[in-house]
Amino acid sequence: MKKTIALWAALTAAALLVTGCAAAEPPAAAPAGTTPPTAPPSTGHRAPEASGGSAAAYRKWGLKPFAAPPAPPEVKPVVRKPGGPVPVISDIPTTEKIVFITIDDGAEKDPAFVRMMRDLKVPVTMFLTDAAVRTDYGYFTPLVAQGHGLANHTLTHPNLRTLSPDAQRREICGQQKRLAERYGTTPRLFRPPYGNWNEATRTAAGTCGVDAIVLWRESMQIKNMQYQRGDRKLHPGDIILAHFRGPSELKGRTMTEMTATMLRRIQEQGFTVARLEDYV
Repeated sequence: MKKTIALWAALTAAALLVTGCAAAEPPAAAPAGTTPPTAPPSTGHRAPEASGGSAAAYRKWGLKPFAAPPAPPEVKPVVRKPGGPVPVISDIPTTEKIVFITIDDGAEKDPAFVRMMRDLKVPVTMFLTDAAVRTDYGYFTPLVAQGHGLANHTLTHPNLRTLSPDAQRREICGQQKRLAERYGTTPRLFRPPYGNWNEATRTAAGTCGVDAIVLWRESMQIKNMQYQRGDRKLHPGDIILAHFRGPSELKGRTMTEMTATMLRRIQEQGFTVARLEDYV
């Protein structure tokens, strides 16, 4: 098992440096579906709010405070219809100048990042892979307690399109169970590794209790965003992909430095950060 995890980590690190954990071609957004009259229940965790941190806390990290995001919509714009297919989304339908931060895998466990998130109170959603987080499940406990979203990124980070339907279900349902056992809440959102999925993935996710498959529009690299659109700009409702990475993958930069740079890039374009779970 240790050899398997070590090999997985090495392969993942190499893939991340080259591709940013993205598919060879940026995944296209699928229709978000329609909204029924009621929304799914919340996870019960306190939600952090953008701009909730003090000006002094932001100065500590070399940043300016974010504008407060708008109030969440009374009815979520992306909701799975009862008995319907799981929506596949890369962004949220909205005209508000908000974006959503998602962070994948969980290999890097920098204590300073936990302090940064506590200070800034910028909401993020963590898509965790068991093979990456199992060396220290406890690292993510304070982040969950802070109100950040907990989401599923499979047990072992495979290319799901290469697996049988049953194997895909084991990867997704297995991680649903593992995260629920460790953190006391069952994820509602799922991201396929590398953004690779097929209809078998969608079916498996639905049987595992997933409400949406979440892709992305931008990915944060070491210093700059990688955009899917030709205009190389953020758009209202965009979902941004980042990773739990450390100096070995960031050419000497830390997780907090990468995160601070990402937050500056968001501010430079006049956006603030909202909580993804309030919209899906």
